[in-house]
Amino acid sequence: MFKVNLLTRDGASIAFEAEPSETLLDAAERASIYLPSSCREGGCGACRVRRTSGEVELMSHSSAALSDAERAAGDILLCRTQARGDLALHAPFDQAAVGYASLPERRATLVEIAPAGSSAVRLVLQYEDDPAFGSAAQFTAGQFVKVTTPDGSVTRSYSLANAPNWDGALELYIRLQPNGAFSTYLRRAAIGDALLITGPQGQFTVDQASTAPRWFVAGGTGLAPALSMLRQMAEFADQRPCRLFFGVSRAEELFALDAIDELKAMLPQLDVTICVWKPEEAWRGFIGTPAEALAQALATGPERPDIYVCGPPALIAATEEAGHATGVAQDRIFSEKFTAA
Repeated sequence: MFKVNLLTRDGASIAFEAEPSETLLDAAERASIYLPSSCREGGCGACRVRRTSGEVELMSHSSAALSDAERAAGDILLCRTQARGDLALHAPFDQAAVGYASLPERRATLVEIAPAGSSAVRLVLQYEDDPAFGSAAQFTAGQFVKVTTPDGSVTRSYSLANAPNWDGALELYIRLQPNGAFSTYLRRAAIGDALLITGPQGQFTVDQASTAPRWFVAGGTGLAPALSMLRQMAEFADQRPCRLFFGVSRAEELFALDAIDELKAMLPQLDVTICVWKPEEAWRGFIGTPAEALAQALATGPERPDIYVCGPPALIAATEEAGHATGVAQDRIFSEKFTAA
């Protein structure tokens, strides 16, 4: 049995013991400590932490979830790592992201569904009143939930786009995949459908202790957690400088522009750059990716912000490269990758 100490971003120390035959994630859960995770198969990167001392065995995993460079820097995936000695770990999330009871499972009703651009849909779900949890939607802005179809056959993870609320509303933006199992359900979904919601969970949340400007980089439906965090800032009347770089491949894929306009009205300091990678001739906005727009902004301004990026692995990598090239420290770039189910 080995001792494991996990230091959270806000300085909390979490200790548990691990057998050499179990993953660190399983060991923590055996001690009723529920750390941020999602796929539990080394495919998503949601449970990535940094090893600062001790020996481990890292089992097979997706390079999209943990790159060679991240592994070389000491990062591990809790769901794919076994201890080979006492360990010290450093987490990129606050203690608030850690649970001490199993994840809630609640029923929710589909109350709205509509196209969001040409390749995604917007869903609004309403929690049913629950004896243990009431009707409120309590989560940390930036987190995700797992959603299971009414027949129980398909479960997928999606980021929440709205802020926590007492009304029990959950807003999701979901990209439609040509042969995706959940997308197949969405094409025939009906108002009134009952879905199972597991969570909330996830570590992609703002660092409340930091006073730096917040810059958000979003590709496609990676906009959802950025909207959630910005909406929370608006509710708190947060006056710090903030920017949003939101991009899609083609202009017809753009969505939530009305929501962004509402945010600009509530956060007068919010600077928004809408990016289209392959535009038609009529496009008059930024041409390129959100990472390219970010690089230009970093190169021409003195600010060194905290950067929050959500989207495909290539966008994460390009954003990190842009940040590092202009002096943004690795621990000031927070990311959540989209990986295939």
